Amino acid sequence: MIDEAERLRRWRLLVGGDDTADTTDTVSLSGDDERIDAAMAAVYDSHGPGESDRPRSAGLGASAPRVVGWLGDIRSYFPSPVVQVMQRDAVERLHLHQLLLEPELLDAVEPDVNLVATLISMSRLLPERSRATARSVVSKVVEQIERRIADRTRSAVHGALNRSARTRRPRRHTDIDWPRTISANLKNWLPEYRTVVPERLVGYGRRQNLVQRSVVVAIDQSGSMAESVVYAAIFGAVMASLRALRTSLVVFDTTVVDLTDQLHDPVELLFGTHLGGGTDINAAVAYCQDLITSPADSVFVLISDLYEGGIAGELLRRVNAMKLAGVQVIVLLALSDSGAPSYDRGHAAALEAIGVPAFACTPDAFPDLLACAIERGDIAAWAHRFRAAAGS
Repeated sequence: MIDEAERLRRWRLLVGGDDTADTTDTVSLSGDDERIDAAMAAVYDSHGPGESDRPRSAGLGASAPRVVGWLGDIRSYFPSPVVQVMQRDAVERLHLHQLLLEPELLDAVEPDVNLVATLISMSRLLPERSRATARSVVSKVVEQIERRIADRTRSAVHGALNRSARTRRPRRHTDIDWPRTISANLKNWLPEYRTVVPERLVGYGRRQNLVQRSVVVAIDQSGSMAESVVYAAIFGAVMASLRALRTSLVVFDTTVVDLTDQLHDPVELLFGTHLGGGTDINAAVAYCQDLITSPADSVFVLISDLYEGGIAGELLRRVNAMKLAGVQVIVLLALSDSGAPSYDRGHAAALEAIGVPAFACTPDAFPDLLACAIERGDIAAWAHRFRAAAGS
């Protein structure tokens, strides 16, 4: 049981020391509690920084040393996920973007996807003294995400390729997949002979050492897609490491840039993007169409909020033409851990009408989605199951 004094202490830390609640007037803080209160007040003071007569109006000011001290405090008193949220809120609420150009501040922050997105959006503004530190921060996050997704992505892709390469007419005895053959013929069990009659053979395909699928990923560089750009770049690098896939990665705003030759280095790739600006999705899709030479063996992933600055009607015709040619088309409104994205609902509905579902996907679910596409599964059904599981 939490006693009354502890309950009031927690409530005091939650609402602050102003006059929002009379019950907190008699609660005094000391030691660590004062520092916790000051750390939260610096960001979440409802009166805004600069009104120093208010108890919760500390702010962070335009001082890198002060921000570094604040970062040290929040890392001492809060777990890493909370630290990342508070950092993001501080940058957004207190407009600390300029301070992120300071090397000592970058050394002190807790690296996360949102910080990487902020840094790559500011990459052209980074002074020389901050570039090495910024790359180090981005590299740490890339390594963290690769550890999270790489093995699962490789396993999902290899499994999907093996399943899609099955044949019912294996030419050699060594090509027969006996466990799957037995499973497929259990109805033909003859108890008197204690054997299964294999009416249908299931064999391994013999293309494992060849490129079996082409995957083309097109990423919208508009500012709202920053987190998706980070994840897509890392997934692209992981897929590019698989010999059975031919992976192309294209980023676009009003221009289209092919970054396929940088997939070996996702950090360099991220610094090659330029977040913000307008959007011409139609031009990007047109470019990607030219990259696809074998539609039946190709997967096209468009990651965009669908706010089109180009020719919307032509965009739909191109996507429909790709689908009719046999390309597995996936449209992701976001590839991130964040909540429901903002997107053009009219264009999303138009895509749904031609049989191309548009939905947001988490990074942890993307390997299974990719496997479904490689096996030429029902993407719409997969999206429906994913939405249901996510409760959306």
